[in-house]
Amino acid sequence: MSLQLPKRAAGTLRRVALLAALGTTLVLLSSCSAQTQHEWKNLAMPDPATEQSHHIFLLWRYAWIAAMVTGVIVWALIFWVVVAYRRKSDDEIPIQTRYNLPLEIFYTIAPIMMVIVFFYWTVNVQNIVLKESEAPDQVIEVVGQQWSWTFNHGLGEPDYAHVDGVGVDDEYAYDEYVYEVGTGSYIPTLVIPVGETVRFNLHSPDVIHDFGVPGFLMKMDVIPGRVNHYEVTPEVIGTYRGKCYELCGVYHSRMLFNVEVVSKADYQAYLQEKKADGAVSDSPLLGGVTAGTQAGLRSGNETHGGNE
Repeated sequence: MSLQLPKRAAGTLRRVALLAALGTTLVLLSSCSAQTQHEWKNLAMPDPATEQSHHIFLLWRYAWIAAMVTGVIVWALIFWVVVAYRRKSDDEIPIQTRYNLPLEIFYTIAPIMMVIVFFYWTVNVQNIVLKESEAPDQVIEVVGQQWSWTFNHGLGEPDYAHVDGVGVDDEYAYDEYVYEVGTGSYIPTLVIPVGETVRFNLHSPDVIHDFGVPGFLMKMDVIPGRVNHYEVTPEVIGTYRGKCYELCGVYHSRMLFNVEVVSKADYQAYLQEKKADGAVSDSPLLGGVTAGTQAGLRSGNETHGGNE
């Protein structure tokens, strides 16, 4: 035999428990740090740091808002049905509804319309962030390989007829490059200027990698035999973190890099510093154990700054 509380007492206990739960939630939320509250505000998305990333951020935010509105409506309908059509007494059988044609049509059309809207805005944002200028300010040849990164910065003015990074007849955008080579024990740093359009040409001499910077809200696959590319225009000077987002082998976790967004004057000073240090070549370094092979996938006989 089980103990049963009077209905009034049970209702009072439920209300007390609900108030206690709400109070606990408010206390926990108020005790969150400013950083945690900021993450909640951004829906776990970093602050956009480039001109292109604002569009991605807005798509993310409004997609969540649409999802939450839809969830609230669905849950409200569920609870309304539970309450409105509940059994009122033990000898009562609720009305049995087999189907409702207008409601079923609505439930079919509404999700289709939502998918169409999401598809439209996704394609629209994708076209914006992948749009490339005819004359980017900087063209950087990025190499992702097992298991680090190499960044090739051009010196002087680029030749816009060869900004695609394909290297037809060994001709690239610049006549001279300086490079930053990472290894398994050294995390390289990618330096780019604020307020300038920077194009990344992505190369891989071995397997598929993925070049991504969370602060830029953007990543792209690095595929052997194919040069993918995209552009960013940094808006905020600062330090960011980047990594490989594609499982590329046993030391995938080492494929980290730093990003320094600096002023235009500091960027030019960085290039001259690398040149003075001897990290200079006539063409970008596109392959090898430490991405020190200028010929990359084509031969591997010529080395510069690394070993093969």
